[in-house]
Amino acid sequence: MTKANWNYPTSMRFGAGRIAELPEALKAAGISKPLLVTDAGLAALPVTQKVLADLKSQGIDVGLFSEVKPNPISANVEAGIAVLRSGGYDGVIAFGGGSGLDTAKVIAFMAGQTRPMWDFEDVGDWWTRADPKGIFPIVAVPTTAGTGSEVGRAGVITDELTHTKKVIFHPLMMPRVVIADPELTVGMPRFITVGTGMDALAHCLEAYCAPGYHPMADGIGVEGIRLVFENLPKVASNPNDVEARGHMMSAAAMGATAFQKGLGAIHALSHPVGALYDTHHGMTNAVFMPYVLLVNRPAIEDRIKRLAAYLGLEPSFEAFMAAVIKLRSDLGVPHTLKDFGVDNAQRALIGDMAIVDPTAGGNPVELTKDRALEIFDRAMAGQL
Repeated sequence: MTKANWNYPTSMRFGAGRIAELPEALKAAGISKPLLVTDAGLAALPVTQKVLADLKSQGIDVGLFSEVKPNPISANVEAGIAVLRSGGYDGVIAFGGGSGLDTAKVIAFMAGQTRPMWDFEDVGDWWTRADPKGIFPIVAVPTTAGTGSEVGRAGVITDELTHTKKVIFHPLMMPRVVIADPELTVGMPRFITVGTGMDALAHCLEAYCAPGYHPMADGIGVEGIRLVFENLPKVASNPNDVEARGHMMSAAAMGATAFQKGLGAIHALSHPVGALYDTHHGMTNAVFMPYVLLVNRPAIEDRIKRLAAYLGLEPSFEAFMAAVIKLRSDLGVPHTLKDFGVDNAQRALIGDMAIVDPTAGGNPVELTKDRALEIFDRAMAGQL
């Protein structure tokens, strides 16, 4: 019989208005003095200020750390650790989109460690180097519907010296409680709504296409794909559609649950492009998506036919590809990397970085440098 390891998310409180339960969630996680970690843009918005004010009104001594870049770097983590330690905080509220959530989780993880952060990169069993007693508890509150980092055990941080994105992993980085309140996502700009939504789609799709035996991840990924196709256009056109935003939050968490099975070339190429050109991660995934599907077609065609049938399309690869291209076009996703502000100047380096990215191993066909560069060239020229 096939053998596999399966893990599923933590406790989730889903639904409109459930941010009111944050004090109770902190108590359940054993946190009495939390540090709320978010990105600089979100920190000043009314949604964040209200959460802070509500906590303080209930006697909770909460702090704020917001020195987080859209593509977080190690300096952001180090600064956050210093604030956490000096303030005597005993846990972290991870608040925001992928950058805020990832940074918050890594801060909570690293706060009680003595080894350098890169010693815990997601390579082999490096996570066992960590002292589990030094990992602070986390409550996650996503304000975007894309990365699914709220149900993940890792954080993606850019090494400024090498301009590479690295995955820091430990099982205890999983938040103790997640509050998924779709009302918190209503104020997202359209670009972020679309980019994060396409990120969720990429997670579900790559997980479904990844090789290996994981029928539960496959099922979650397929339904997540359906939810994105049905609801992302709705929230892009009507930001106040809370029901559709709720479905998108579900799809985001489903994608991050499913991709324990694996990701692939969409992410393997998006990571170096994002690190080198500081592009939005989800939108970069969206640009690469059809070109990766095309190159992977020999290995995934039968799977895509089943997926197309589930989505109510003609059961063919061509029908699904057409649906992806239409979705991108309707949402205003750039069709090429060139349209996205990327050039050929670092083409060879992107190829080198893609094939060693942690996600490359999950691609349905081996991601050689030649194959990575073929995808990059197609994405630059719009060649399908």
